[in-house]
Amino acid sequence: MGTLNLDQLNRALIERQLLRERADLGALAAVEHLFGIQAQEPKSPYVGLWTRLTGFRPQDLEDLLTNREAVRILLMRGTIHLVSARDALGLRPHTQLKLDRELQSGPFAARLRGLDFDEVAEAGRKILDETPQGTADAGRQLQERWPDREHTVLGNALRNKLALVQLPPRGLWHTSGRAVCTTVENWLGQPQQAMDKEEIVLRYLKAFGPATVMDAQQWSGLTRLTETFTALRPRLVTFRNEAGKELFDLPDAPRPDPDTPVPVRLLPEFDNILLAHADRRRVIADDRLGVVIGGKPTVLVDGYVFATWAVTKDRTITVDYIDAQPRSRQKAVAEECDRLRDWIGAS
Repeated sequence: MGTLNLDQLNRALIERQLLRERADLGALAAVEHLFGIQAQEPKSPYVGLWTRLTGFRPQDLEDLLTNREAVRILLMRGTIHLVSARDALGLRPHTQLKLDRELQSGPFAARLRGLDFDEVAEAGRKILDETPQGTADAGRQLQERWPDREHTVLGNALRNKLALVQLPPRGLWHTSGRAVCTTVENWLGQPQQAMDKEEIVLRYLKAFGPATVMDAQQWSGLTRLTETFTALRPRLVTFRNEAGKELFDLPDAPRPDPDTPVPVRLLPEFDNILLAHADRRRVIADDRLGVVIGGKPTVLVDGYVFATWAVTKDRTITVDYIDAQPRSRQKAVAEECDRLRDWIGAS
């Protein structure tokens, strides 16, 4: 069992996240390889795929959404993710426990007290499957049955109790729209079937490893994964990080040399590379986590977050460096910003 330092963990993560070299993959294959893309901001997945794939066009992802091959749905950590249809049906059951707990202890808990959530969910399912709409709109209809409850509170109960997908045009590049929902079963015409936890862990490691049990739990929002890792141990290799914590990995997964060159990469808001570990120092220093929490797009320089970026109204890409960088690095960042600007203009 060897020790992996932060630079070694960084290079492994960069490689598996398709950020060392843009991959010649289709959009659906990339979404499945990445095991979902954070999609709180509707256009973030487009930038996330552009920075990882050769020849990616916004139409490629729009087609996946309109053809129901990919969906936007509440998943890991209780946040909106873009995932393949197959992964949505397999991952969503694992999210339910966390969402149920939110109903009991979240900001709406007091105003939801005394409700039969299963009864509310079944009534909401009929409404949303018959006519897709926003959860607050469905909540207004539920008020006819529960007049003593606020429609927003009833809508929040549906958000947590039902596996809801946000339908196009929400999440499209060339247009936009508010979040109109129906159940994943109605949209995809298939029932949910929980993915085996061992498959979840193996795919997580393929996209984000090497990792500790706590890392996997941070990414997924699941708890008690120690048993799953223990069952998988004969199929995995182990290392230690510099703090002595045990890291698990796939035997044949890439772990490049820490001196492997990494180009500048522009990441969208809340990119999963910044959220997928309990210890995020392999890609962002602790004192810079505020830029992620604040939802700022970030710049990777030599594999680590060194700046944030933004698009102005005239499509200029501006960069705000967290600390000083030599001119050679600033030039490389400017060139990548120009590429993004040109791609946005051509899209």
